Amino acid sequence: MWNGLVGVAKETYTASLSEGVVPRPLMMPLVRGGLVGLIWVRPLKVGQDALAGIAGLANIAAAAGADEVVLVWETHDVATACELPIVGLAPCLNMVLATPTGHVLHQFPYSEQLLSRSSQGWASVAPDWRPAPEPQPGGELVPPIQAAVNFSFTPIELDHPDPFGVTVVLMEEDGYRISLTEAFAR
Repeated sequence: MWNGLVGVAKETYTASLSEGVVPRPLMMPLVRGGLVGLIWVRPLKVGQDALAGIAGLANIAAAAGADEVVLVWETHDVATACELPIVGLAPCLNMVLATPTGHVLHQFPYSEQLLSRSSQGWASVAPDWRPAPEPQPGGELVPPIQAAVNFSFTPIELDHPDPFGVTVVLMEEDGYRISLTEAFAR
């Protein structure tokens, strides 16, 4: 399952970069080994809104009762959005596999190969994947990613007959892009 998730993340990332777009942070919650779906962060404003928006990815995982989560983000993109210093490898696609008892950070550094540049200055690039360092059990996570990990395993208490369904609707209304697997689609 892990190799499949890494493959999907790299393919999505490569396709987006070729279109001149850095993919937004993504969460993939799992319940008993089954993928709940893909949740992309809502459009963000630089600063506190970005911190809150990324941490908010955890709501679906918490509402689903996830026992594992995978978060995917780009080092420079999250640092810029959250006004944080760049820590670690950059440019780098990061993936963390987390459970309630800990996490393992996986990093996939790359260099950018310019494909084209628009008249507005936007660049279309292809990642040239570099050798990945060893996975880091308990590796340092930037604050919004650490918050998303922590909140993913904090039960959501909603006085509603379908807390998962209402969480999905509320998050979609906030602008999160959610693609649920058939097992979790309502």
